[in-house]
Amino acid sequence: MHTLLKSVRRCAAAMVAAASAVGGLMLISATAPSTTLATANADPCPPVEVIFARGRNEAPGPGRLGQAFIDALRARVPKDIAVYGVNYPADTQIAAGANDTSRRIQYMADACPDTRLVVGGYSLGAVSATVALSATENGFGFKNPLPPGVDSHIAAVVLFGNFSHRAGAGNIAPVYRDRTFDACNGTDPICSDGFPQTLGEMQRDWPNHLQDGYIGSGLVDQAADFAAARVQ
Repeated sequence: MHTLLKSVRRCAAAMVAAASAVGGLMLISATAPSTTLATANADPCPPVEVIFARGRNEAPGPGRLGQAFIDALRARVPKDIAVYGVNYPADTQIAAGANDTSRRIQYMADACPDTRLVVGGYSLGAVSATVALSATENGFGFKNPLPPGVDSHIAAVVLFGNFSHRAGAGNIAPVYRDRTFDACNGTDPICSDGFPQTLGEMQRDWPNHLQDGYIGSGLVDQAADFAAARVQ
């Protein structure tokens, strides 16, 4: 799994370069940032908790796409759903996001063994979630692999704009594949096959990676349907 960690770090650098190439666009849209902070529900052991890692440069909390997914899931599931926004800088620090994702999963598995967990992320956060769920060894700043058996607490995984597809080291760990919704919006240049060959192509395709592209495409609603079926 050192190869996975090394590869996603290299891809993170490429993603930042791509953002600069399209005129300084960030991996967030121009709307107001989310103000939902990392929280657990008032009930210390809710039936369901969403652990979501926001995209690059979003404000602390689950991010705008994460919040859209949470709202859609709550509309489908008649249960209390708690939210934990992964606590990390959301710049290029994949390992920091993966460490906190893993820490929260382990905490909930120990403190609230009956709570069904939905783990997710968008863009940089999707890679952090992938590393947290898949890396089995310490390395490149990641130091919190999940112990055996914790996977039984995870009901679903939802990933959006996940550029670990480009890492060349596989994607999500096999144990999670049948409970993972891994969405790439059309020609999103971060996760789709191929790569824009010119600046014009990058500018054309970049909106597919932004939150509005995913929310407007229906992929967030599809992810909510997928997760809802697994936490009912």
